[in-house]
Amino acid sequence: MKIEQDYNRFKQIVRGKIRKELRKFISQGEMIGKQGKDLISIPLPQIEIPHIIYGVKQTGGVGQGDGKEGQAIGAGESEGEKGPAGNAPGEHLLEVELSLEELAQILGEELELPRIEPKGKANIASYHNKYSSIRNSGPESLKHFKRTYKQALKRHLLSGAYNPKNPVIIPIREDRRYRSWKDEKKPQRNAVIIYMMDVSGSMGAEQKEIVRIESFWIDTWLRSQYQGVETRYIIHDAVAREVDRETFYRTRESGGTIISSAYKLCLKMIDEEYDPYEWNIYPFHFSDGDNWSGNDTLECLGLLDKEIFPRVNMFCYGQVESEYGSGQFLRDLKERFGEENEHLILSKIEGKDKILDSIKDFLGKGR
Repeated sequence: MKIEQDYNRFKQIVRGKIRKELRKFISQGEMIGKQGKDLISIPLPQIEIPHIIYGVKQTGGVGQGDGKEGQAIGAGESEGEKGPAGNAPGEHLLEVELSLEELAQILGEELELPRIEPKGKANIASYHNKYSSIRNSGPESLKHFKRTYKQALKRHLLSGAYNPKNPVIIPIREDRRYRSWKDEKKPQRNAVIIYMMDVSGSMGAEQKEIVRIESFWIDTWLRSQYQGVETRYIIHDAVAREVDRETFYRTRESGGTIISSAYKLCLKMIDEEYDPYEWNIYPFHFSDGDNWSGNDTLECLGLLDKEIFPRVNMFCYGQVESEYGSGQFLRDLKERFGEENEHLILSKIEGKDKILDSIKDFLGKGR
């Protein structure tokens, strides 16, 4: 239909607009303003949705009631924002809904993200019913009407009861055929994302907003790559604790920073719940780079090298720039493991406009 063609063309225009302005939308957080089950609303400026335009209303004609001499005939005065007259056009916003799958596809196309190659270890097996055969008995809800009719027709033909001039076919009990199923084993790749965030006094609201936006997009991409994704959240200052998503993004804390407390809790989660032979494991740590002491940093480096790296697909460290943070931890990681390490990905996030670059750093290697 013509309207479907127009709508599909409109969706392509929207996708093109989103790709063009992706950096702006991400940095402003507009694309994650509303979330339903699977949809997210994206305010896009100055895009007109296809619609039917009727003829212009004509003045005159039959009216109702008494008018006054000189009274204008036409549409009433619209209620708008009060203010002085101007000559500039207004900005019109349209909320366009896209599925998370479509958003992941746009992100992948724009950043040229490779498809992730899961670790070559054991798969988790899931089972589902596959209707692959026919049997003579079963519930009426699974009756195969076409097979039943064919069996009844065959019986009529063999018995000589079929009349081409009056082709009435009435199935009997013996003609009925039903779908049958068997449990099919289907390999399933599962993944867990473990987010860790420094919530000490130097990590302010802007830094947490950067982490919130970036982690949403990381989630969106990884969920498009795996059938099942679990997400866990850890916050830490001098001590670490597991929290829910809401607490992770809204906690306001202060105090010192002991990074090793988060790494130890992350390692405990993995050892107790996520067998590396069955899970693809993605820990992400966001901090401003401050740590309590050089000794704790040495302990962190040892935990990463000997305990965490062998268990995970990759370990991602994102350092959010803060006027109060020293940024030393990123330098320590580079000095110990180098810029290019098969287990470690580093990213420096200098502000919201660098979120897209950081996502590319983390996901651009397809691990």
